[in-house]
Amino acid sequence: METNQWVLDPSHSELQFKIKHLMITNVTGNINSFDINVTTQGDDFSTAEIHFTADVNSIDTNSEQRDGHLKSPDFSM
Repeated sequence: METNQWVLDPSHSELQFKIKHLMITNVTGNINSFDINVTTQGDDFSTAEIHFTADVNSIDTNSEQRDGHLKSPDFSM
């Protein structure tokens, strides 16, 4: 069976998240630098092997202070 490579089209892709803040409001943000590629056997995605990377330094929540906090040791593993 043929192996297929599926590659992200950055001009038609976005990575967005939403999180509840203090149980009052939602904060929406984007990760602007990321990559995904998928390998399948034929066109059947049940066999998919997915590789995903994201540059957490590209996080953008429309608040420089919050973005800086999210990049701080408070949130590192």
